Amino acid sequence: MPDIPPSQPRDPQDTRPRLLAIDWGTTSLRGVLIDARGRISARRALPYGILQVAPGGFAATFEEHFGDWLGQSPALCLLSGMVGSRQGWHEAPYCPCPAGFEALCRNLAWLPAVNEVPVAIVPGMSMAPAGCVNAVDCVPDVMRGEEIQIIGALRLMRRHDGLLVLPGTHSKWARAQNSTVTGFRTFMTGELFALLTRHSILGRTLDTQAPLDETAFVRGVQRGLRDETLGHLLFGVRALSLFDTLDPAQSSSYLSGLLIGQELRDMRPAAGDTVALIGNDALAPRYRLALAQMSCNAMIFGDEATWAGHQAIYEHWLETAA
Repeated sequence: MPDIPPSQPRDPQDTRPRLLAIDWGTTSLRGVLIDARGRISARRALPYGILQVAPGGFAATFEEHFGDWLGQSPALCLLSGMVGSRQGWHEAPYCPCPAGFEALCRNLAWLPAVNEVPVAIVPGMSMAPAGCVNAVDCVPDVMRGEEIQIIGALRLMRRHDGLLVLPGTHSKWARAQNSTVTGFRTFMTGELFALLTRHSILGRTLDTQAPLDETAFVRGVQRGLRDETLGHLLFGVRALSLFDTLDPAQSSSYLSGLLIGQELRDMRPAAGDTVALIGNDALAPRYRLALAQMSCNAMIFGDEATWAGHQAIYEHWLETAA
């Protein structure tokens, strides 16, 4: 697998937008303009995810919110995220793992040009268990949007191998080797936390608005690392509150640590590993603290990983189109 292409701007003096990069998810729509030097010249974020778009309305919605940028004639518009799902603008096929940078570039889903600008959607990735022999074992895993962040984080780290974690509603853990995603696993940690705090009896003993209590959180992580069933561990949150061992603010942090600890128990990063952590300001510090309990370091990335991934694919497109 070739290296991720380094940044090679065509003309250092050319500040015109060359790439319109879009991250269109379930609840949000974000975009940036990137010039020939690889620099972001404009940003835009809207609370307008794919679920807010009427059937058949994606092209019109896109032009409504980004028509002025399209009018600046970028060379390419590249979209990633749930916009490529079955509920999105156009279903982009999954690239089966192991898959890497070249596979994403080869399998771009091209749409009709908008205002004469070529438009393509980055495909997602799928993962099938190795050696499964029956329907019980053969449960696939999928990602959309995270693949571009993984490629971007590897580029920013100037690495081609490593363990990457993408916290969120559905947290992803991925392993990369030679710039190829060799496998990944998804955990419904964020969604489970929301369900438990809003719709279970645990919610009556938690204060989800309280700031992170690091001591309680670490205690939860350490408990979650144990080889015990999650159902039993969760009931322990209620039991600890009944005996006044945890107050509502502490219980929220403890539950968060418990669920994240279960992720680490399953993934088992090696002591001394540096893990790429791609997440928002709310979740990234929690995962870094949890990883520290296993003597792992963390390199934290935010939106820059998404746009670095778009830029890498754009540069490859330039090379192949030349």
